[in-house]
Amino acid sequence: MTSSGDFPQADRLTQIDHAHLWHPFTQMQEWVGEPPLVIAEGDGVMVRDTEGRWYLDAVSSLWVNVHGHRKREIDEAIIAQLGKIAHSTLLGCASPPAILLAERLVALAPPGLTKVFYSDDGSTAVEVALKMALQYWQQVTPARPKKTKVLAFSLAYHGDTVGAVSVGGIDVFHARFGPYLFPTHKAKPPYCYRCHLGLAFPSCETACAREIEATLDAHHDEIAALIVEPSVYAAAGMITAPPGYLRRLRELCTRHDVLLIADEVATGFGRTGAMFACEREGVTPDLMTVAKGLTGGYLPLAATLTTQAVYDAFLGEYADFRTFFHGHSYTGNALACAAALANLDVFVHERVIEGLAAKIAHLQKALAPLADHPKVGDVRQCGLMVGIELVQDRATKARFPVADRIGWKISREARSLGLLTRPLGDVLVLVPPLASTNHDLSAMATILHRAIETVLDR
Repeated sequence: MTSSGDFPQADRLTQIDHAHLWHPFTQMQEWVGEPPLVIAEGDGVMVRDTEGRWYLDAVSSLWVNVHGHRKREIDEAIIAQLGKIAHSTLLGCASPPAILLAERLVALAPPGLTKVFYSDDGSTAVEVALKMALQYWQQVTPARPKKTKVLAFSLAYHGDTVGAVSVGGIDVFHARFGPYLFPTHKAKPPYCYRCHLGLAFPSCETACAREIEATLDAHHDEIAALIVEPSVYAAAGMITAPPGYLRRLRELCTRHDVLLIADEVATGFGRTGAMFACEREGVTPDLMTVAKGLTGGYLPLAATLTTQAVYDAFLGEYADFRTFFHGHSYTGNALACAAALANLDVFVHERVIEGLAAKIAHLQKALAPLADHPKVGDVRQCGLMVGIELVQDRATKARFPVADRIGWKISREARSLGLLTRPLGDVLVLVPPLASTNHDLSAMATILHRAIETVLDR
C-alpha cells in the first residue's frame, strides 16, 4: 500500500478530507458534498488547480488581486523586506514601511484626509471608522453625546464583525445576529433597476436621496455618521448608484452635522476607474476605509483615513484618556506595508489608472450582447465592476425560485469553460484584475455568455 507521504505535494492535497474547511458565502451542505477546487498556482490573471487546469480569475480572488498573480515588483518588495524584519509592533513604535505607506495614502486620498489608522481587514477598518465617529461626538467641543446612531443602507455590506454587521443590511448574511447588533437608522439604496419608488433615472432626479434628507431632518441630533459604499453596493449584487448620488449625500451630511463614512474596501484602488470611487464625484468623506486591493492582493492590510478635525478631537492630557483605544497585534505589518508600497509603485510606473478607460469601454462592448438574452434583466457596470442580473421574466423582472440555483449553475458551467467567478444570488459577478488585457476581458465575457446560454437555453 502506498502511503500518503509518497504522493507529490499537489496530489496529496487532493487526498485530504476537506470537511473541516468552511468558506463564507457557500452553503455548507453543498461544500461538504463535493470535492473542493484547490488552487495551487497563479500567473497573471490566471490560476491553476491541483489537477493542472487553468482558469481566468474573473473575480480577482474576491476583489483583492490588482496587477495579477506573481507580480514581480511585489514579490521582490516582500522578499527585500523579509531580509530586514517581518513585523514589529506599532504600539509606541513605528516602522519605515508603515510611515512611507501612510504618506502615500494621504497623497492619493481625496484632499483633506490626512490621518491614517492601520488595521487588518475591511471589517475592522469599518469598525475603526464607526468607533471613531461615536467617540468623536463625545469629545468634540461642544460635545454632542446624543449622537450615537448610524444611518446605513438596507442592502449594505460592510464586513462580518459585529459593528460592521450592525450597519449591514443583507438579511441572508445579517438577520440572524439581530440580538447582538446595535440599533441603526436604515435607508433604501438607489437600486435603479428595481427602484422602490417605481421611478426611472434620470427623470427621477435621484428622488431616493430625499428619503435620506427626511431621515436626517428628523434624526440628525442622534445620528453620528452615515456610512455608504460609494458608487457600487458590491455584495448586494453590484448595484450601481446613479451619478450625483454620493455628492448629494455629502451635502446632506455637511448640512446636518453628520460624519460621512465612505467604505472603499471594495471600490478602492482602481476598481471603478478612479483610484477611489469618491473621486468620481469630487467628494471628501470624513472617514474612508480601504483594504482588499491595498496590497495588490498579497497580504491582509487595511486602513481608516480621516481628517485633521476628527483627529484633533482625540487629543488631550494624559489623564483625560481621550485617545482612541483600538488596535491589534499586527497593526501596520511591515511585510504588508512593503507589498502595499510596491503595489502603489506599479500604479505609477505602469500608468494603471490612465489605461483603465479604454479597458472599461472594451468590457462594456464585450458585455453588450448579454443584454439581448431574454433572461438577462440588467447588466450593471461601474469601471471594472460588473453585475449581470438574471430574471425569470424580463417584462415583470420576476426572480427565479431560489431552489433553482440559477446563478450557481451558470457559475459552475463557466468554471468548466475555464473561468472562475461566484454569483451573488442570481447576479453574476465579474470583477477582473486591473491587469486584464482586452483579450482577457473578451474571453471572460464570451465564457459568461456561453455559460448563460448553456444553462438557460436547455
